Amino acid sequence: MTTLYHNPRCSKSRQALQLLEEEGETIEIIKYLENAPSHLELKQIIELLGITPIELVRTQETLWKENYKGKNLSNAEIIEAMIQNPKLIERPIAIKGTHAVIGRPPSKVLEIL
Repeated sequence: MTTLYHNPRCSKSRQALQLLEEEGETIEIIKYLENAPSHLELKQIIELLGITPIELVRTQETLWKENYKGKNLSNAEIIEAMIQNPKLIERPIAIKGTHAVIGRPPSKVLEIL
């Protein structure tokens, strides 16, 4: 089973979901804007992705630019910003077992199958 952190309004996220469906993959869809991950969940996702918290932030979002850009934030503070404002989380994120990818481009989700 693949877990997909999904935003149905995002074309890249919809494309990633379609690719997984075409592969016949069983998918658990998490609409992260409605059900934001906890601090621990987000930390685990970041570890699975093998990135730093800032690499998961949509730094071009107006919300980020107006409230966080240029501040010296710790990793915990960056994670907390994403929890409080889930639209800052890059998407889609696909996780299968101990493997995870950010689906940018959407075809990257196929790497974990």
